[in-house]
Amino acid sequence: MMGQILAFVLGAIVGSFLNVCIYRMPRSESISHPGSHCPACKKLIFWHDNIPLLSFLILKARCRFCKAAISWQYPLVELLTALLFLLFYNYFGLSWQLLAYLVLVCGLIVSTFIDIEHRIIPDEISVGGIAVGLLFSFLLPEMQNTAVPWRALLFSLIGAVVGGGIIFIMGLIGDWIFKKESIGGGDVKLLAAIGAFLGWQKVLLAFFVAPLFGAIIGIIIKIKTKESIIPYGPFLSLAALISLFWFRQVIGMIFGRAF
Repeated sequence: MMGQILAFVLGAIVGSFLNVCIYRMPRSESISHPGSHCPACKKLIFWHDNIPLLSFLILKARCRFCKAAISWQYPLVELLTALLFLLFYNYFGLSWQLLAYLVLVCGLIVSTFIDIEHRIIPDEISVGGIAVGLLFSFLLPEMQNTAVPWRALLFSLIGAVVGGGIIFIMGLIGDWIFKKESIGGGDVKLLAAIGAFLGWQKVLLAFFVAPLFGAIIGIIIKIKTKESIIPYGPFLSLAALISLFWFRQVIGMIFGRAF
């Protein structure tokens, strides 16, 4: 029980830092300097006003100084990160694999919220994710279902190429059909990063699962806002988690037998 509590608390703390990344990275601001401050009045936030989840409630979603509204995105990211840390801890236990996949999920959270607001996925997340995925696969070959480091590195590289390559090709086809850009370069690099962590089989499943969510949400957005462009990063991220945790179950459902 103590392990679950610590995982949740650590996730909330990390989520607070991810909020900094989500706000500052698309604005090309440093994520380390200056310290946490109110975007409206620019005053530095007291440490006791920066406690994940609790401070938002205590301050009643208002800045202590200027009373500007604090976005609900902040506690949402903190709670989501805390819950995912708890989920990953329960699944992987206290292990080096846990660390590797927590790095992945943090990147997915940051890319998701940045893509929703700005329609971009920073290279620091996608390209950096490819490099980190390759490194973790070499150091932890069991991530790629092998005990040989160089083989795991090869499988990770294949996963990155397959992930980025298949969505790149689909983007070219979409550009030709719709006569405009259909898949952003950030999505291509993000799926390549996912492939570096998950390998080619799981990234293929993620590629085919993502449009199921994208189509449903896209139709809703189209009806409500008439907007035809939707952020695709969130659906790739969700599909990656489904593929990571339930790959065998989903494949079993598709082919009608256990794997």
